[in-house]
Amino acid sequence: MSEPVKLFQYNTLSALMSGLFEGSLTIGDLLEHGNLGIGTLDAIDGELIILDGKAYQAKGDKTITEVGLDVKVPYAAVVFHQAEVIFKQRFEVTDQELQNRIETYYDGANLFRSIKIHGTFSKMHVRMIPKAKAGLKFADVANNQPEYTEENVSGTIVGIWTPEMFHGVSVAGYHLHFITDDHTFGGHVMDYVINEGIVEVGAVDQLDQRFPVQDRKYLFAKLDLDELKEDIEKSE
Repeated sequence: MSEPVKLFQYNTLSALMSGLFEGSLTIGDLLEHGNLGIGTLDAIDGELIILDGKAYQAKGDKTITEVGLDVKVPYAAVVFHQAEVIFKQRFEVTDQELQNRIETYYDGANLFRSIKIHGTFSKMHVRMIPKAKAGLKFADVANNQPEYTEENVSGTIVGIWTPEMFHGVSVAGYHLHFITDDHTFGGHVMDYVINEGIVEVGAVDQLDQRFPVQDRKYLFAKLDLDELKEDIEKSE
């Protein structure tokens, strides 16, 4: 019997959105739980991209750097990606058209999936959350996040598809990050047009949800869940 595929998630999106930005898990510890995923860095300083077991930071100044193992994160989701479905996209489509095709392979609406798409893109539109000052909420910072669009790039989209029932724990639907093959451009995916590529969809059997139990701010935070739901919709 094969081992179950576990999605490891550190912290919850709701906690991050409420302003709990302090990093408390190292990249080294995170990578013990997966080789593909997404997240953010301490003080939400940019977008975290986990690809092939390496961690990259896409910052608001449009730079990308590989992240050291001792750097800490406040939120991330990773998995040892195992493709259950692989198909080739042979002609140009929008992100929504490709996602509609991907979802025809889902065998239900209530399981997480890992997503990996390598291809060439005639358009890639991303944003990078800027480093936050203490006391601000995620949505306030997101209002000023830089966005960039590049044309005719080759690279990889990585991320997680989350069922609706887990919205708040993560983002319901697709949460995707992108990095070019030469590691010079990337970020949180807003929209794209893909020319052609290879699409991989991985099954997830279990959710391993961990919490920052040593963080007293997290332990005693009182969250306004209705407000958080609105902020998530605005920001994502």
